[in-house]
Amino acid sequence: MMISTQRIIYCINPSCDRPVNLIEDRICTNCQTPLIHRYLWATGTLAANILPETQVADRYEVIQQQIWLDTQLGLPPEASQDLPKTVIPYLKLYQQHLHLPQVYGFVPALAADAEDILLLENVPIDETGNLYPTIADVWEQATAVRQVYWLWQILQLWQPLAELGVEQSLLIPDNLRVQGWCVRLLELHPAQTDEKLRLRNLGQSWQSWIALAQPQVAQSLQNIVEQMCDRAVNLETITTQLNTLLLSAAAELPLSLQAAGATDIGTEPTQNEDTCYPNTDEPYNPLMPRLSMVCDGIGGHQGGEVASQMAVQSLKLQIRALLAEVAEQSEPVAPKLLQEQLEASLRVVNNLISSRNDEQKRQGRERMATTLVMALQLPQKIATISGWQSDNAHELYLANIGDSRAYWITRNYCQLLTVDDDVAWREVRFARSFYRQALQRVDATALTQALGTKDAESLRLSIQRFIIDEEGLLLLCSDGLSDNHWVEHSWQDFAIPVLTGELSVEETVHNLINLANQKNGHDNTSVVLTLCRLAKEYLVPVTSLTPPEEIVETETPEVEEPALTESAQALLDLDLTEKPTAPPIPTSIKKLNRRKPLVMIGRLLALLVGGTTLGLLAWWQINPQTFQTMCRKLPQTVQSFCSQRK
Repeated sequence: MMISTQRIIYCINPSCDRPVNLIEDRICTNCQTPLIHRYLWATGTLAANILPETQVADRYEVIQQQIWLDTQLGLPPEASQDLPKTVIPYLKLYQQHLHLPQVYGFVPALAADAEDILLLENVPIDETGNLYPTIADVWEQATAVRQVYWLWQILQLWQPLAELGVEQSLLIPDNLRVQGWCVRLLELHPAQTDEKLRLRNLGQSWQSWIALAQPQVAQSLQNIVEQMCDRAVNLETITTQLNTLLLSAAAELPLSLQAAGATDIGTEPTQNEDTCYPNTDEPYNPLMPRLSMVCDGIGGHQGGEVASQMAVQSLKLQIRALLAEVAEQSEPVAPKLLQEQLEASLRVVNNLISSRNDEQKRQGRERMATTLVMALQLPQKIATISGWQSDNAHELYLANIGDSRAYWITRNYCQLLTVDDDVAWREVRFARSFYRQALQRVDATALTQALGTKDAESLRLSIQRFIIDEEGLLLLCSDGLSDNHWVEHSWQDFAIPVLTGELSVEETVHNLINLANQKNGHDNTSVVLTLCRLAKEYLVPVTSLTPPEEIVETETPEVEEPALTESAQALLDLDLTEKPTAPPIPTSIKKLNRRKPLVMIGRLLALLVGGTTLGLLAWWQINPQTFQTMCRKLPQTVQSFCSQRK
């Protein structure tokens, strides 16, 4: 440990022959590579006593108390072979990366009787090395919807943290930081006593905030907190009430959406296996701009491109049916039910692609598949806190499988919303390794999940729900853009002009494609950008949820759900039967386990809850022989429907 005389940071470019730069620099003065300033949180009393401007272990600069900068990112941080129990919750809660830090590494004990210092990354520290404010610091200035949204996020974290014995982390005011809409924890604190914390402890910790809440929501929040302090109340009851208040507060805000998307082959590939929606080449569709998708196909020519196209086309139809169903409801549909419906839709897509693989006898790496990142802004009718009826509750649902990504970008920050399904994160999930340690594996970035490679019941789906309460950009992209952190390096260059109105959304998409081709031209690139505005002057007429005059109604009285029937008929009109004309090109994707034979009929039907009609009709389109065999095993009412499709 030493006092720094010159504060330097090293360039991450391994081929740079003069990598030393001043900490204040943002770009390497020698090779022009962007410098990464990775700020870490050093835990424990020993770290708290190390003074600023001290250099630790010849690589960490102490910027402020417990805030360290890693100046040599080319070197892996120290790890521990036997993982201490204190780090297990960090690893197992990796899916909560938006709210929780992750283990970075250790600094070996600086004295004989001292413990190693644990370093955390993904902490609530801004790009200048300063902590984001606590909730208490900014509570009074926050809007009503944001106050409720912060409490909602804390409530959602309560159970997963309680299961690992670290719910105490949510009761320490200084530990709760906010980056715009997002609640972020500085570190995880294990329970201090054997007595289990209860919901009333959480309610009590909110009391001082509730006393200063915005008047529109103060009384409702007080009622909720009083119930939390009642021993008889359960988490589900409080969750329902807080969700209703959150939707009612958000619905007061005017929301306008503008989306654009494009896909490009890149500078090196010979075919484009990406598919996106919306696409500049696609005519206007009633789903625009609420639905956006990016799929990156796997499986070579006539494999990956077919899989990605099948996923997009099937999901467009299923989401149209879902929107029609939601529009008919007189009360808001619970988030859990909506997430289950979206999961069912994704399992339908998986089985469509998987059935095509089976039909073509594809095995191992030959099996076509696709990544997916999908965002759905789901409007629901809701009574606002002012008492008028709104047609949009500002909910945004986000699903991802594979390594296509979603980012939320404002004028002040860029947030990665998704976690890649790759080997490195798999090691973290099973608490076998720190993320930075797992990245040293040769197969670290190999995919562990994609749509179509195996049985739908084997999928581990990630569906998140957000509330749009600020202006910003929702960026979905394939790894042709996100590789090598180019979104994180360049977000200000493209986000600020479109947010200030200097560039259109379409122009910005074009600029992002060009950036990807310049920096990552080795791959296809797909980009879908949605501009979210919260001001009345930007409001434009939004397409009705049930407009589709172009959809042909079918005469099938046996089917009880007309919305699904209409979408299913449209699915039959799709050309999903194109056969590959060339052998698939091997890819670098990790070889996944061979899938079992076709799933049993009963198990498949269980997987397709909420999307059965679409799944069956798509199966009929792909393989009519096996479809008819299956139909004979179904109930009589469904058999009569099958017979109409022979």
